[in-house]
Amino acid sequence: MSKLARVYNRSRVPLYLQVASVMRQRIEVGHWRSGQRISTLEELEREFEVARVTVRQAVELLAEEGLLYCQQGRGTFVADEAPKRRWLNLATDWASLIEPIKDHIPKIIAVQNPPAGPVLGTGEGKAAHDYVYLRSVQFRDAEPFSIVSLHLARDLFDRAPAEFRKHPALPVLASFERPRIKRAHQTLVIGGADPETADHLKMGVGAPTAECRCIVVDEHDRAIYVGNITYRSDCIKLHMELFRRPSLRGSVREDAGRRPRARTA
Repeated sequence: MSKLARVYNRSRVPLYLQVASVMRQRIEVGHWRSGQRISTLEELEREFEVARVTVRQAVELLAEEGLLYCQQGRGTFVADEAPKRRWLNLATDWASLIEPIKDHIPKIIAVQNPPAGPVLGTGEGKAAHDYVYLRSVQFRDAEPFSIVSLHLARDLFDRAPAEFRKHPALPVLASFERPRIKRAHQTLVIGGADPETADHLKMGVGAPTAECRCIVVDEHDRAIYVGNITYRSDCIKLHMELFRRPSLRGSVREDAGRRPRARTA
């Protein structure tokens, strides 16, 4: 057994998906550029040490995604205007957390026996008196990209229930003058899609996901927003400016002469 075959055997993901993943990455990083003819089926077959049918399946998948196109007698080419992937930049400050999601469309998912309140860890604030639980699939250009499971303080939800059901909750929350937001943060882990997630986000079971936990705490140290968000991994990227401290705008304010009162991570 070759070294590459042993690598394939470590995964239960079908071979053509593994090959497609490598080819997709080559397009994303510019190894294969827009309009360029890629390797022939024979060359890919030898390189990946797989059957011709596996290569064809991988190419067909990327063609369906709009990344490749085939011309009879000429070969397979990278699309001139490939769909923009990694379009959602995970936020590292408050303003950049709000701006990209304000126009997204949530579709509420009915939940039987929702959890009464969030489980809060050290440094995540104290529980509000009561919460509303909202679970939704978020859409961009009619395509699903994330699932949000949210506990929102009921007194804030009651101010604009229709808005919270029609729009992403964070931009609605940020539009309120009160309460002041004392701090906010989000954490990220890499996971895999369970059957329900795969169904809602139109992806394979076990496909990689990015799972974010976002906490917003008000001036009274209440955790007013506790959201667990599962993203398709193929639509996000994380960019961090390592030398410039993020500025905080919107609902998060700074005290003069002091360090910011809230930072996101």
